[in-house]
Amino acid sequence: MGDIRRRGVVALGMTALVAPLTLALGAGPAQAAGSCTTQAGPYQKQVEKFLGRPVDGKQSTTDCRAIQAFQNKHGITPNIGYAGPVTWGVMDLMNKQKAVGSNPNKDHKCPTNKGRIACVNLTLQISWIQDGSRLVYGPVPVRTGRDGYETRTGLKKIYWRHINHVSTIYNVPMPYSQFFDGGQAFHSVGVSMWNPPGSHGCVNMTTATAKKYWSLLKTGDDVFVYGRKPGT
Repeated sequence: MGDIRRRGVVALGMTALVAPLTLALGAGPAQAAGSCTTQAGPYQKQVEKFLGRPVDGKQSTTDCRAIQAFQNKHGITPNIGYAGPVTWGVMDLMNKQKAVGSNPNKDHKCPTNKGRIACVNLTLQISWIQDGSRLVYGPVPVRTGRDGYETRTGLKKIYWRHINHVSTIYNVPMPYSQFFDGGQAFHSVGVSMWNPPGSHGCVNMTTATAKKYWSLLKTGDDVFVYGRKPGT
């Protein structure tokens, strides 16, 4: 691929590390940075249960610190220990991903007549590689396009791979890039897979997952993207 085409690819919605989502809707109380709120959130009991805390719906200092640690780990802001909709949304997604188990294509939505294919379920924010009906790798959590930058759905093919790619729009590294739709690609990032609000269209992966996808896929392999990411 020539330099002009490469620049065109990058210009079509390349993923970058993006700022975490603030709780603009239903946000917690105003709080100083680093502090811990004493106010119970609307998802207090669900969050307590997820974190293995006593489920009483009441905020304690220990509850707040546990919630705050989870928020810090996944880049959720404001990180004041408030059990709000974004924090619970991340936890709920984790629960749904875990429930998938080792049968990610049980809904039979990803084609089984294409041979080796990488599947992306936007609704559950997971991806896997299969060969016919045989699971080759995964499922693994991924981070796809946020609202306004959605990862496009449909059947696609990997058409360009660049192991040390750097976005010319956002000037950020995109290691193990495998492009499958315009500027949208599989690649690794250095943030949590549950870090809101999401990418600028690419399918973000951990370094370990991106390396595995790099070793298992090649130019010309199929990619199938379906569903709809929560919040888009």
